[in-house]
Amino acid sequence: MAAVAVRKKEVIRDLDHCDIPYYVSEFVEREVGNDYDSLRKLDNLIDKLTANKKQLEEQVLTVSSEVPKRIQNALKNAEDSKKSLNRLLEEETILSDSISTHLLKAQPWMEDLDVLISQVEEIERHLAYLKWISRIEELSDSIQQYLMTNNVPEAASTLAFMAELDIKLQESSCTHLLAFVRSTVKFWHKILKDKLSSDFEEVLTQLRWPFVGPPQSQAFGLAAPASAPDVYNNLEMLFCQLLKLQTSDELLTKPKQLPEKYSLPPSPPIILPIQIMLNPLQKRFKYHFTGNKQTNVLNKPEWYLTQVLMWIGNHSKFLDDKIQPILDKAGSSVNAGLEFSRALVMLILEKLAADIPCMLYDDTLFCHLVDEVLLFERELYSVHGYLSTFPSCMHILSEESCFQRWLTVEKKFALQKMDSMLSSEAAWISQYKDITDVDEMKVPDCAETFMTLLLVITDRYKNLPTASRKLQFLGLQKELVDDFRIRLTQVMKEETRASLGFRYCAILNAVNYIATVLADWADNVFFLQLQQAELEVRAESNAVSKLQLGQLASMESSVFDEMINLLERLKHDMLTRQVDHVFREVKDAAKLYKKERWLSLPSQAEQAVMSLSSTACPMLLTLRDRLLQLEQQLCHSLFKIFWQMLAEKVDIYIYQEIIMANHFNEGGAAQLQFDMSRNLFPLFSHYCKRPENYFKHIKEACIILNLNIGSALLLKDVLQSASENETLKPNQPSATAALNELGVYKLAQKDVEILLNLRASWPNTGK
Repeated sequence: MAAVAVRKKEVIRDLDHCDIPYYVSEFVEREVGNDYDSLRKLDNLIDKLTANKKQLEEQVLTVSSEVPKRIQNALKNAEDSKKSLNRLLEEETILSDSISTHLLKAQPWMEDLDVLISQVEEIERHLAYLKWISRIEELSDSIQQYLMTNNVPEAASTLAFMAELDIKLQESSCTHLLAFVRSTVKFWHKILKDKLSSDFEEVLTQLRWPFVGPPQSQAFGLAAPASAPDVYNNLEMLFCQLLKLQTSDELLTKPKQLPEKYSLPPSPPIILPIQIMLNPLQKRFKYHFTGNKQTNVLNKPEWYLTQVLMWIGNHSKFLDDKIQPILDKAGSSVNAGLEFSRALVMLILEKLAADIPCMLYDDTLFCHLVDEVLLFERELYSVHGYLSTFPSCMHILSEESCFQRWLTVEKKFALQKMDSMLSSEAAWISQYKDITDVDEMKVPDCAETFMTLLLVITDRYKNLPTASRKLQFLGLQKELVDDFRIRLTQVMKEETRASLGFRYCAILNAVNYIATVLADWADNVFFLQLQQAELEVRAESNAVSKLQLGQLASMESSVFDEMINLLERLKHDMLTRQVDHVFREVKDAAKLYKKERWLSLPSQAEQAVMSLSSTACPMLLTLRDRLLQLEQQLCHSLFKIFWQMLAEKVDIYIYQEIIMANHFNEGGAAQLQFDMSRNLFPLFSHYCKRPENYFKHIKEACIILNLNIGSALLLKDVLQSASENETLKPNQPSATAALNELGVYKLAQKDVEILLNLRASWPNTGK
């Protein structure tokens, strides 16, 4: 066994090959090991290994006999597949040769057949061409027959069908056929239109169309009321027949259009019966407002604008009551009143396009024209319900040269108005100074007039058709606001020496009013829409940062933010100057109070009644007078800011310059508290419920100085122990809690220690 063990140790595994000795060694070690008694198991082990060997040999024989059979079958299958593939290749070759031979034989037949097919297709095209001609001729003959029998409605329906065929043929390349169809449509359209127009005009004449008087004076032209139903029946019949000619009329008649520079929105042609109804009005318009007539003068645009509004108003009732039901019955979506208005407005647009170039450089004429056009537009939309999607006068005013002139004139007259309002004697006086409820803002006349001017400008441009034009006007408004701010600043600088004077306060009220109104306008839907338009323009031009775009998109900012910020800065500077002025006066008046003998004042017990320190009177009188003066001169919101800023300064001044600069005996501390709580604080009680909250330094200092001896000693010990333990416990809670319990929240711990040391009366504790 020792020899086996030595041999076992010498066996090393070969990792690159199947190492049988290693595995045998492992097997013997596992089954026998160093136990000599295990040798008795050798017989059983040998029998077991012999059986395993026999089983493995049988498996090897079985596999060795089956594998050749599988290989043989696979080879046989491969041979069969090869033979099948060769057979298919032979068949493919034969078939390919057969097809090639057939194609060679069939080639002459195919060439002959192609010729025949081309001939057939050409004959079919000729036949279709002849069918179209025949169809058009049939329709033409039908129209002729209908007209011969005076069946105009059917003739009109047939012409409408022919016009639809014309539209269908537009994509065809048969130019002669198209010309034939178009000429046929044109021929019958002229005949029918002339006939129906003549009959329609005759009916309109019976109705005394057009109506030149107001609606209440219209009898609709019927001399014999009994014949009214027949006239209206004829009106309806002829109107419907003319409607049927609409398609052919649009094919043949090109509507008169203004140049593209006016960017008019696309709109359908005026329906034919309305066109005929408008003919006499168009003749009147051209007679009176073109050529050398006395009514055609550049300085009287209101003549033709008013005339058109009168025509629209005079005919609206007839159109709504008589024409609209006909359109509804015919299944048309056209609104008679709007169609009539749209046609008349086109006359205005043509007139404006002709006149404006003649007055561009005459400011008076041009400004008058713009004013009259805007009044016309306002009445057209508000009274007659004209739609913003239709062409309007604003499209003419939006043309580049006209629009730039409009902007220039608007700015010029606005600046002139600003000059006059600022130079007026009543510029700084409020119109409502005697009406308390109305005069809360104490707005001077110049500021109110200026904001009214901006509001009027907004009303003038808000109906412009494009956002880009509106944004240009918005830019003008911003320029005017900035110009007015600069003018206010210049006047303010002249009044700097009298910063509490009436004019200075009026300027401050004006600045505050303008900033407030602009902030209100920023939430207006119109300006929010302009903000969105400005956002889109800036995003396209990359003119601003992503942060600014985000602020605009989230509505955190507004179109007036820049102006409002400048005005707020000016307001703050002016308020600061006023506060500083009053504060200087207060400090001058407080000089004697600073020198008060706080250490030698009698205690409260020694006085029958506490009274105000005589040295405090000048200071408190100055405060009272200035508060009353500015309360009357400043609006409520400004005065609130003013007194709060002043209170903060007075609080710090008295605390630092009077309290911290002196020592106090018991009487001095009591006198200080009386002066402050019973005299200073009540001066501000008219403006808030708890004025002492605006004087926290003074209030808390008085609390510390007026603590009884025991509480003061206890507080001093607490603060001293907290200071000694500060290095170990930086957030010492006991000191803060003790101060809060006394009502001291503002003063720091060190300040309280200093105040305690300012107390002159301390008992001898033996320390």
